[in-house]
Amino acid sequence: MPSVRRSREATGDRIVRYPTFDFDQVDFVTSDTHFGHARISELAGRPFRSVEEMDAELVRRWNEAVGPYDVVLHLGDVALGSIQHSLPLIAVLHGRRFLVPGNHDRVSTATQSRSAIERFTPLHEDAGWNILREVIEGLRGGRRLIASHYAYRGDSQDVDRHVSHRPVDDGTPLIHGHTHSRENGPDGNQFHVGVDAFGYAPVPFELIDAWLADLQSEEGEMAAIVRDRSALLEAAPLSEVAERFGVDLGGL
Repeated sequence: MPSVRRSREATGDRIVRYPTFDFDQVDFVTSDTHFGHARISELAGRPFRSVEEMDAELVRRWNEAVGPYDVVLHLGDVALGSIQHSLPLIAVLHGRRFLVPGNHDRVSTATQSRSAIERFTPLHEDAGWNILREVIEGLRGGRRLIASHYAYRGDSQDVDRHVSHRPVDDGTPLIHGHTHSRENGPDGNQFHVGVDAFGYAPVPFELIDAWLADLQSEEGEMAAIVRDRSALLEAAPLSEVAERFGVDLGGL
């Protein structure tokens, strides 16, 4: 059984338990490859003329970036379409591969029946995948990090779907997929790692490390402002704090 850590929701007394994961072992992260999905190029604006071209290019770019012994964390929606077609594709991808299931994955406890999970989990494991839970948490360089297919906020549609499956936003940095956004990476305390934003290839985790370091630096700057003002028995003006972080308060 995976070990778990408890965190308290900001909006209530319910205890949320997420299985723990060793993020320090990860070399690459990605999501939303959608192998075998005939319509994803149309839906997500991908530049491929056919699903066969897309699948071949996704495999090529993955294997050019990832070495045989690298660890890859995939945050969901690895494949759709025929399982007979997609399993051989995802089996030839380089690296030691972990899958945090998304809403389209046949092994998702959030969206699939028990019988489907029992049927498809061994097939994915035989293809070289280690199946994790829908939300995981752990440490990266000593800093707490959460990973999920779902963002705290944002969707590929106009409304946030699968709300009950999303992680609780308690301020912890989150890496996620699902949105199919073409915008790279960070949005406050969440970071989109999907292939649509990163040239249809896995993201080196060093990029996540740089983002986490930047968040920590901002927290340090905020703490320094508060300490300096407290030493003078003054409160930090909201405008000053906002200016340090590039926020326009519109004259408030």
